Amino acid sequence: MGEQPAEARSRRAHAASFGDAAAAYQRGRPPYPVSVLAWAVPPGARRILDLGAGTGKFTRLLADAGLDVVAVEPSAGMREQLAAAVPEAAVLDGTAERIPLPDGHVDAVVVAQAWHWADPGRAVPEVARVLRPGGTLSLLWNVRDHTEPWVARLDEVLHRHTRQDVDTAPDLGEPFGPVERAEIRWRHRLGRGELLDMVASRSYVIVLPEQRRRELLGSVEELLDSHPDLRGRESFDLPYVTRCTRARRP
Repeated sequence: MGEQPAEARSRRAHAASFGDAAAAYQRGRPPYPVSVLAWAVPPGARRILDLGAGTGKFTRLLADAGLDVVAVEPSAGMREQLAAAVPEAAVLDGTAERIPLPDGHVDAVVVAQAWHWADPGRAVPEVARVLRPGGTLSLLWNVRDHTEPWVARLDEVLHRHTRQDVDTAPDLGEPFGPVERAEIRWRHRLGRGELLDMVASRSYVIVLPEQRRRELLGSVEELLDSHPDLRGRESFDLPYVTRCTRARRP
């Protein structure tokens, strides 16, 4: 089933906002641990599509593993950052609903931090089209680990202004087979400025009115200055859980 018109308009508006904050996204968003690569890309896969590749956070891992990478991203601002960060990847304009590749072109498709922007009713058959028979679709999300007290407090600050709920364990349906799930826990070292960039690059923050956006970032700075786990520190570890879903095209 496709989206309702209002849902589609809201999704497109938030997804399109990233071009205005591509540099902050590149500075502040976390990478992915190598263990996620091993889970997402099956043995023997060589040609990989990184769909909704953003600024190349996952593309970099794929390229470093010596894989033949095609990165598809709809935002021109994000593609500019991506091409600079991963020059060895082929970077194309496209979406999950319209992938500029021929049928059966790739061994695996990875969608890192982007599947929630897609219309599954159109994206699932389009991804299946570009996958070879037996190919794998893997969906990944980096989620902050709220069991850390200061991270829970950070989320309280963010959700005071706005909230974005994302389904990080979606079903896929035909023509894909049964889904497999995994959670990988890890920690990302970052500094004060990078944390502020991470917040500023969230789609729901980008689209806030300017006054509310300044208030939110000011609240995050106050947390950095006052929380006992952060006060006076130039860098700290942000714990993440990477939530993974994969399924194979029979």
